[in-house]
Amino acid sequence: MLQLEHKDKIKMIITDVDGVLTDGGVYVSTHSEEQVKKLNFKDLMGMALAVRHGYKLGIISGEKNQIIDGIAARFSIEDVHQGIRIKLPVFQSILEKYSLSPEEVCYIGDDVNDLEVLKFVKTAITVPDANFKVKEIENIIVSNFCGGHGAFREVVDSLIY
Repeated sequence: MLQLEHKDKIKMIITDVDGVLTDGGVYVSTHSEEQVKKLNFKDLMGMALAVRHGYKLGIISGEKNQIIDGIAARFSIEDVHQGIRIKLPVFQSILEKYSLSPEEVCYIGDDVNDLEVLKFVKTAITVPDANFKVKEIENIIVSNFCGGHGAFREVVDSLIY
């Protein structure tokens, strides 16, 4: 479990997808242009638990992928932003939409396109195999699990238990 100092204030969890909900890998085939990515059921259960415990969920991904659409539909996630390279303005618009402060949102990211948001938010979480620049952020919390292997679930468990 992670030590989240301000967990009682958190109302929303926003996450990146590739490298957080997935292991960052992609399966490609010479027979199709479709890309296949692996999700972990622990993380999907974490999403269900988060919703059940009243947390709003959001996704800001640098990539566009039908897997993200499926996750959003399954958990009724309204705030899904795909193909976003500069994430902070989108993150700030979500805060404004729900009248939330940076202290009320937990953000999970793993790469350089997450840096601005991770520095802006009060509860910033990454994975052990994140880019070194992410792990250099002051007060960053590093999950015990790599992306695609239960990191999201660990965050949710740390919030609700």
